Amino acid sequence: MAIAIDLAGKVALITGASQGIGAQITRTFHAAGAIVVLNHPDLGTTRGDAERLAAELNALRPDSADVLAADVADADAVRTMMQLVKARRGGLDFLINNAAILRDRTIAKLSPDDWQAVIDVNLTGVFHCCKFGLEVMRDSGAIVSLGSIAAIQGFFGQSNYAAAKAGVQAMMRVLAREGARRGIRANAIAPGVIDTTMAATIPAAARAEMLKNIPLARLGTPAEVANVALFLCSPLASYVSGQTIEVNGGWRG
Repeated sequence: MAIAIDLAGKVALITGASQGIGAQITRTFHAAGAIVVLNHPDLGTTRGDAERLAAELNALRPDSADVLAADVADADAVRTMMQLVKARRGGLDFLINNAAILRDRTIAKLSPDDWQAVIDVNLTGVFHCCKFGLEVMRDSGAIVSLGSIAAIQGFFGQSNYAAAKAGVQAMMRVLAREGARRGIRANAIAPGVIDTTMAATIPAAARAEMLKNIPLARLGTPAEVANVALFLCSPLASYVSGQTIEVNGGWRG
């Protein structure tokens, strides 16, 4: 007997959807039948990237992809975005908190501004999206937030990033309790090193050292993270809530 994940008629909002893991999650949810809302911060190429991806998806299935700009660190912008989702699509079924930035420095060299910038986007941004997303989310929905292996391993030079991602994973455990009365599940995914443009900036020597810690002896792919996000939002995960699912090739450094 075949088992298929069918999200037809469901609405999924993906933050940071213009590239990398976010773009792949968007494609995966769309392929499963969902209407997708692509969030981007309107910085650099993000608007153009998001609009091109939405056009590609709308060509496959008309009126199935929207694009909304909002800096997740801005509470008012997120509130407006969520209200637009409700006005255009009637509400929200799935929220995927993927937006994140890096400002790596050792604690001795990390400026207060770079500390705060990462906390504002990677942690407070998730809070904003959950708070205002819950206002428009239908009962029995699901929230998936991207944590990181950094929250567990404590990589050198990533105190701000690791702290933010650890906070996100803890927030999902709390939200699992608070959302349960409405049947809303909340989980986190903690990816390992994933083969994205961001990972491509890792020096070759550092990459080789990382691979020594990965039993599967390779980097992960965005699709492998997206597939876990899809599972967590599907009926197959109906009794999974408050968890952090590690997608890291078996890394136990």
